Amino acid sequence: MMPSSSGSAFSRAYQDGRLSQYLLVVACLAGIIGLFAARALVSLSPVAGAVAALLNPNLRQAVPRWLRNGAALRLALLYALLLVSGLYTTAWEVWRHEVFRQLPLLGVPLIFALAVPLTRAQRYTVGCFFTVGVALIGAVTLGKYLLDPAPANLLIDQGQNIPSVTRIFHIHFSIMLVLAVYFGFLLQREKAAPVLVRWLLRLSVVVAVVVLHVLAYRTGLLALYATLLADAVLVVVLKRQFTMGLVLLACLVIIPLVAYRSLPSVQRRVGGSLYDIEQFTLKQDINTSSLSQRLAAWQTAQNVAGRNPWLGVGAADAHEAMMREYDWHDYGLKPENRAMIHNQYLHYLVAGGFVGLFLWLLVLLTPLLQPAQRQNPYVVHFLLIMGAAMLVDSLLEVQIGFNLFVFLYGFLVVSTEREVQMAQQNPS
Repeated sequence: MMPSSSGSAFSRAYQDGRLSQYLLVVACLAGIIGLFAARALVSLSPVAGAVAALLNPNLRQAVPRWLRNGAALRLALLYALLLVSGLYTTAWEVWRHEVFRQLPLLGVPLIFALAVPLTRAQRYTVGCFFTVGVALIGAVTLGKYLLDPAPANLLIDQGQNIPSVTRIFHIHFSIMLVLAVYFGFLLQREKAAPVLVRWLLRLSVVVAVVVLHVLAYRTGLLALYATLLADAVLVVVLKRQFTMGLVLLACLVIIPLVAYRSLPSVQRRVGGSLYDIEQFTLKQDINTSSLSQRLAAWQTAQNVAGRNPWLGVGAADAHEAMMREYDWHDYGLKPENRAMIHNQYLHYLVAGGFVGLFLWLLVLLTPLLQPAQRQNPYVVHFLLIMGAAMLVDSLLEVQIGFNLFVFLYGFLVVSTEREVQMAQQNPS
């Protein structure tokens, strides 16, 4: 009797979609844990997601929607450009590695387009898990800094910063903190949220803001305030809420000013950044200046892109092309200090030319032109934060940044477009 009963329960869970749904939740949570600490789970979570997709009892009906999902198709076009670059690459080993590394551009959207969609409560749980998890890691990292600030301050003087306690590189961790600020603020506004959860989310927002400022994460602060400025403009222009717009603009001025006056780490960061720019402008030694090296990399990238305007040099050949350009004009940099591009837009321009940049802008900007996506504050803030951060870093060229972007793009953008498709097919 027991085997039959278990088989019947399994069959019911499959038929009503719960099995696929639960596996997708597990895949999402495992992916987040992988981003935080256990890197192996980042590779294993898509496996769970793929099984979730295969266990969708209505898989045949979902496949046509996946093929018409614009968000999934735009990521697929980026992958297609990588494949095409194999026709003119000279770095076959690197190209084969990139073909494998960037497979999530196809796989992750496929999972979110084919598996049984998560319920509102399940999506809320995943969002809370990410937000509170980032804040908790940030709080422990801040505690470590306060116990011994000298090593971190030395890194700040050199244009660097400490990673999180779970060894997340400081640039990617700072972006996670900014995402936690905005996601936490939006999640705590949900009417169905329990009171305790709301306060936990509010505390997470405060912790993330404090960590960003005390540890003076430059990329994160840029993304935070660029998004705040965009919010102020959108509130005034689209919603005609002038008072709220003025409040946001006041925060944009007052919070950085208070942070600068009260936090030595912020003073060090601002002073070091201005010094780096001055060193580059005056053509001084920039071998120990992080920001100056980025400025040199941007100029070098523009030179490379100018000679390969349409299809670029190929994703696999971008590093070699940059190093060859440095051989012509090295800015006084030693070989080990010759930075890569540190700007995702320029990176696509170098690797894929105008075609690559156009496809990348389609991925980033097209959702903002679609009413359903534009009305989803999670989608809008995700795209604004990532778009701002990518002005100063090539996030997709490092695996953790790549995984973070692709996962959230699938979880938010691909899923929202799928919801629209399903609503159009089933108006009731």
